[in-house]
Amino acid sequence: MNHITVEELKARIDAGENINLLDVREDAERADFHIGGTHFRLRRIQDMAIEDIEDLKEEEVICYCRSGQRSQMACLMLEHMGFKNTVNVTGGIMDWEAKYGR
Repeated sequence: MNHITVEELKARIDAGENINLLDVREDAERADFHIGGTHFRLRRIQDMAIEDIEDLKEEEVICYCRSGQRSQMACLMLEHMGFKNTVNVTGGIMDWEAKYGR
């Protein structure tokens, strides 16, 4: 697993990079605020219900959550399921909001 800061992630988004971004938070958190990407709750990863993202195993997958803890867990689990390049957003949405607001 690699790590990326919110500044690095925002720069890549602003540059128009095509990235595989997974929001692993719960529905209410996602509805409140998100920075894009696919909503793919941690629970689905824990249940190994990854068929919708299985085609990303060889690609970079960037995971984010509220603080970076659940997304780190998601990255570790995905690695155990054969994903080759997982990236955790350190600080998560909390850091994003602190630096860029909503």
